[in-house]
Amino acid sequence: MTNSGQPGSPDGDPPSLLRAPDDDAWMRHALKEAIAAYEEGEVPVGCVIVKDGRVIGRGYNQREKLHDPTAHAEMIALTAAAEHLQSWRLEDCTLFVTLEPCPMCAGAIVNARVKRVVYGADDPKAGACGSLFNVVQDARLNHRAELSCGVLADDAAALLKTFFRERRQNTAREGTGS
Repeated sequence: MTNSGQPGSPDGDPPSLLRAPDDDAWMRHALKEAIAAYEEGEVPVGCVIVKDGRVIGRGYNQREKLHDPTAHAEMIALTAAAEHLQSWRLEDCTLFVTLEPCPMCAGAIVNARVKRVVYGADDPKAGACGSLFNVVQDARLNHRAELSCGVLADDAAALLKTFFRERRQNTAREGTGS
């Protein structure tokens, strides 16, 4: 089935605000992962990958913990889902992530052949699903994903804002010797 010409279609149209019936529920799972990152002092981004109504991969940012610049929520979830399926091809899977994927993660999503990407908050500084680039729907690549954005965006953005506000406050306190 193609949705050519529809928002969020693989021919590169802007991301869709249309949602599938379960998108909010699955995004709440991704938000739980983001909270786990927050509790560990990591940038609070969470991701789940769903196939046939089941979570088959999950992850949250762990760059600080693992000392790994590639340890983004999406990368960890993609690896877990591939391990679960015993295949790098994640066809017929939907990836839910609280923040718009960066270029690295968007490239991995394309390489994994993820069918659909649903994200919460836009990332105007590094977003590669419509904000700066639209890697997941670039017609020059061998795979394009369906795309929906803005799902529970306020919740995802609020968690990120709280994290960075607290981080700035802690930095300011450390700078004053308090």
